[in-house]
Amino acid sequence: MRDIRIKRVYEPALPEDGCRVLVDRLWPRGLSRERVQASMWLKEVAPGATLRKWFGHDPARFDEFRRRYLEELAGKPEVVAGLVELARKERVTLLYAARDTECNHAVVLRDYLLSRDTPGQ
Repeated sequence: MRDIRIKRVYEPALPEDGCRVLVDRLWPRGLSRERVQASMWLKEVAPGATLRKWFGHDPARFDEFRRRYLEELAGKPEVVAGLVELARKERVTLLYAARDTECNHAVVLRDYLLSRDTPGQ
């Protein structure tokens, strides 16, 4: 099992974060690139605009959001494979801006990446 963590982008960057990957489609409000300290910004792994707007961070919609987002991720094998490969080499911290720390796309993405971290996946 690889070390893939999630963290709100508004929390301070720490050396133990490893490779910090911003996984939001939109740049977080009020933050400079220096404050975010992301090694990369992968907009393409974020939920599509239609799905993001439909979800609206409503916890009651989270299960359906997860299902739809997993479908989107399944259609992006190159991006997913790149993140899995990166996590094989070093700790990866997925950065997100959502206020809800349990019902957000980074939680779904982390779980999806960890499920892909087996030979032949």
